[in-house]
Parts: sequence; structure tokens; C-alpha cells
Amino acid sequence: MFDLTFLGTAATTPSAERGLPAMLVGAPRRRFLIDSGEGTQRQLLRAGTGLRRIGHVLLTHAHLDHILGLAGLIATMGLLDLRDGLTICGSEQTVGIAARYLLSLWPSGRAPVPIEFATLTPGLVLEDGTYRVSCFQVLHRGTESLGYRFDALARRHLDPERLAALAIPDGPIRGAIARGDTVTLPDGRRIDPETVLGPPNRGVSLAVVGDTQEVDTLVSSVAGADLLVIEATFLDADAALAAERSHLRASEAGRLAAEAGVGALYLTHISGRYDPAEVLAEATRHFPNTHIANDFDTVTVVHRPPPGSARG
Repeated sequence: MFDLTFLGTAATTPSAERGLPAMLVGAPRRRFLIDSGEGTQRQLLRAGTGLRRIGHVLLTHAHLDHILGLAGLIATMGLLDLRDGLTICGSEQTVGIAARYLLSLWPSGRAPVPIEFATLTPGLVLEDGTYRVSCFQVLHRGTESLGYRFDALARRHLDPERLAALAIPDGPIRGAIARGDTVTLPDGRRIDPETVLGPPNRGVSLAVVGDTQEVDTLVSSVAGADLLVIEATFLDADAALAAERSHLRASEAGRLAAEAGVGALYLTHISGRYDPAEVLAEATRHFPNTHIANDFDTVTVVHRPPPGSARG
């Protein structure tokens, strides 16, 4: 249902191995770019994903390391003649800053591709039949920051045992039942979908948090996500510096994952001041199923029961 490509995993400044923050979420019929640090268009090309079918940019906040790549992205889309347009989404503050930045480069609507701006408040962003995208408030150094959540909608499937017991044949009749239609069998029996549909299957979910200064207010927003992506800029040894700069420590990210009952944790916004193994070690003390995200890593979101829970 959802796949994730990390395009930039550095904290604040790029390195030879890590670009500035950006990630691509693939969903049915759409692709979403979350943040667009400088050089994102090159990262998309290097990742082999290309720039097609990216219809929305979901901005977490307006700090330059998260938005400065928008102009290059739009210019490259224009050069590649991708004219479907781009909707740039975020909080009122974030969209206002992004709009002033981009409209100063392309006044009077003369951008290389059509651009729209969508101001979001916590709640539903869009629903596309099989999944929904929502956003939630994140606290970070005086910004109007948002996190994003992708949830596949629960679906019910035909129960093979019930189908067999009622001798319902393969083919269009089963297809009609799966669509929710009541059908009449050749022998005259009427079959209501409720008699042959199994219980709803829980859909997979992905939660993405950009920069944040704390985790306590995030527990309910990311609860039960199969995969959580969040920053881990500092270690506990630099707790005072983390508080001063309103960024998260790896241990706090691990604690959030454990308290929220997520399935897997991916850490990004990795600072060059640390060995990534140190970052991983601090988080895994709280949440074992933790991974360090690297540029161009790809992950498919699958249902992962929280560690220690019963598996069905």
C-alpha cells in the first residue's frame, strides 16, 4: 500500500553521504514528497524514482533545510515537461513562507509548472478511497510544524470457507459480492455480502515527524503506526544542546516508539557529529526494532505488531 524512499537524511547541513531532508511516499495512484531540502530533484533522479506522479509536497515546517529545494524541483519538472502541477501543503506559516519564496522567483504565476498552495490544519488532508492522509501538530522552535500520517483503510475480503459452504461459484458473481452487491445465484438463492465477507483487515499505517523538540504530545498521533519516521539529531550527552536547538535525542525517539506501540522506527536527520551506530544504540535501548535511515534506502510499509505483542 505504501512505500517510502529516503532522499535526504542529514541534519541541517548536507554531507558527502547524506542530503538535506526529503522523503518520497508512494501510495496507490499518487506519490507524496515530504519536505524538499536543497538538491531534492537530484536525489530523486539518483534514487531512480524520477519526478513523475508527484502531485503533493507535504512540508513539515519552514526552516530552510526543509524547503530550499522547492525551486530546483519545480524548475527541473518544467525542464522535463511535467505539467500536471504541484500542490504545496503545510501550515499557514509554512505555506506563507514557501509561497513568498517561490513567487519571488516566478511572479505573476509564471512558474515552470502549475503550482497551488494548500494551507493545512490538524486533521484530514485527503482521502482516496483506499487510504487517507492526515496531519497533526508538532512542536519545534516557534514554528507551525506538522507531522503526517498515512493510513490504509480497513478492507473486508471474501471468506473462502463461507463461499465454499454456500457453493458460490468463481467468476463475476464473487466479484459482485466483493463490491458489496447482493446477488441471485442460478438456483434462485439470494446472497447478501454480509454472509460471506470476513472481518475487516487492519490497514497498514505510516507516521512521519520532521524536526521536533519533544515527544509527549506525539504519542496519540503516531499510536499504532506500523512504521514511524522521526528525527534523532542528538545523543543524551548533548541534552542541553538538544534543548537549546529544539531537536530530539535518539533516546527520546526510542521512548516515543515504545510508548506509542509502533511496529518499526526509522531515525533520520542524522548529525555528522556522531557515529550513526551511537545514535542507533541509544534508541534501541528503548525500542529494539530501530533502524538508521540512509539516503536512497527504500522501505515497504507492512503490518508489524509492536515488539512483544502476540502475532496472529
